[in-house]
Amino acid sequence: MKRVRSTFRLVALAVVVLVGAGACTFDPQSGGSGGGGAAPVGTAEQATGASGTSGPGQRGRPTPAAPTSKPSPKPSGKPTPKPTRTASTPTPSTGTPTVAGCPQGQHQRAVETYLARLGGFGPVTVDGRQSAADCAAIKKFQKRYGIRPVEGRAGPTTLDVAQRLATTDTTRCKAGTGTTFCVDLTRQTVWAARGGKVIMAPTVTRTGMSGYRTPSGTYTVNYRNPKEWSNPYEVWLPYWQHFTQGMGFHETTTYLHDKSIGSHGCVNLLHADAVRMWELGKVGTRVVLIGRRPGT
Repeated sequence: MKRVRSTFRLVALAVVVLVGAGACTFDPQSGGSGGGGAAPVGTAEQATGASGTSGPGQRGRPTPAAPTSKPSPKPSGKPTPKPTRTASTPTPSTGTPTVAGCPQGQHQRAVETYLARLGGFGPVTVDGRQSAADCAAIKKFQKRYGIRPVEGRAGPTTLDVAQRLATTDTTRCKAGTGTTFCVDLTRQTVWAARGGKVIMAPTVTRTGMSGYRTPSGTYTVNYRNPKEWSNPYEVWLPYWQHFTQGMGFHETTTYLHDKSIGSHGCVNLLHADAVRMWELGKVGTRVVLIGRRPGT
């Protein structure tokens, strides 16, 4: 009877341990960048054995009774030449060319073209091939406009943002002598002008989604609050500048480049842009919206 009772206790303890372990698993989504496609660290650098001193095919030491007839060759004074590194090497997992760990995207030439037109992000060579300078310029561009991940890859989002910014025609916004906030709803870009001159270069925005279209027209900022609370949607609206029908400029709380969603009519901004427009604006600032967001 004692043996049966001891066995039962051991089985019960094992069940408790197993159930407890299953309740403390890692979140499979934690730590992910959402970029995908990158080769694991260390994949491209594998041991070659060139510097090793032993191996499976090496013979044992010769015995003193049977010395070799030829003396061991003396090492030459010249160092062994190291293999040269090519400027672009393929990533083993995808075959995508990389430069100093910077992958080349499928829109390399187009992104190079738009970045060269925009200027301000460093030298780029429009040849469709990734280089260290191109990589640095693309990374700087991605960081400036909140594109994730910042890896220097010319992907679809990077192309989309670069194209929208490079093709924005600031002369379409009829700015007066005072400060005017201009919004191109078609390209989803925003900038500021004063006296016919651009004082804040075009940057990215996201306006009302389908069913909540941001209307085109001319308005005026009539209320401002550095941190406004939205009653219907229960969310803070940093650097709020209202211009019509509950719509205004404010910093976004979500990933700006997620086009599957949008605002409820407001003009969403990146943090740095929301701060800059807050500094430039005031009650009475003119607001001009042109075009229409695609799909609304």
